[in-house]
Amino acid sequence: MTINNDFKRNEAIGLDLGWLNHIHVNKAAADRRAASLANRRTVKKEYQAAWLVKAIELIDLTTLAGDDTPGRVERLCMKAMRPLRQDLVEALGLQERKLMTGAVCVYHEMIQHADAVLKGRLPIAAVSTGFPAGLTSMETKVREVELSVAAGAKEIDIVITRQHVLTGNWQALYDEMLAYRKACGEAHVKAILATGDLVTLENVAKASWVCMMAGADFIKTSTGKEGVNATIPVSLVMVRAIREYYERTGFKVGYKPAGGVSTAKAALQYMTVMKEELGNEWLEPHLFRIGASSLLTDIERQLEHHVTGAYSAAHRHAQP
Repeated sequence: MTINNDFKRNEAIGLDLGWLNHIHVNKAAADRRAASLANRRTVKKEYQAAWLVKAIELIDLTTLAGDDTPGRVERLCMKAMRPLRQDLVEALGLQERKLMTGAVCVYHEMIQHADAVLKGRLPIAAVSTGFPAGLTSMETKVREVELSVAAGAKEIDIVITRQHVLTGNWQALYDEMLAYRKACGEAHVKAILATGDLVTLENVAKASWVCMMAGADFIKTSTGKEGVNATIPVSLVMVRAIREYYERTGFKVGYKPAGGVSTAKAALQYMTVMKEELGNEWLEPHLFRIGASSLLTDIERQLEHHVTGAYSAAHRHAQP
């Protein structure tokens, strides 16, 4: 699976501080809309199964642990290329679909081990720029991006410097994001906002706009290491920024919720947000990813329940 390039890749359009000054978020209204999306009745039966199969294709299957080993990463890559047990594949009629996850996401040191297994069949996403805090020197962070791209990463998940948002230094944030975009070259860049650290939804909206203005291909909620990670209200603010950015510029930017998205129900909620706010086109891997490590296990269990009528133990759907 590769990134779909049948549309214009986002370009740096310049920082428009005048536009940022017009950005305001009605938190109460955002919370009400988020609640209505999260609590509405979801799809059922064969329709739910179809949505869950689609969700598998949207997952950035991730391991970002201090005790990662080459063996764990290699097993994760094998799982990414064969995410469902063969009996479920056959029962669901997916033999011809070549079902795989959207990408595999790892630290820089594990890129070569992932590449040895994937051999270009799936994109490798590498976290970079001093992940998760992003508080190393700018020279170090840019070099880290360059090294990961040279090692074979096709996508780079960068972390922004949160203090630029908290102090309203939008020029510094723009310049930082622009440098990361340049360092990525042809690799796609996902900007992690670490929304749990940004305090307000208005900060989330403005940070989203600045990163898109500087050429981010995706905007992403979290590293998964903050106290609060992906939420529906934050997602609503970010995807509406994406929608308005597209209306103003013609560039389609992707979205990636990450951190705490561990159940099939949660995945369906985020997919509903994308469908309702951005439309079906944003339910494809080139415009929507879900950063997750344990989500796939629950999706497999739900699909087995659809096929057999019974839930199985998690260990029957092993992951590294």
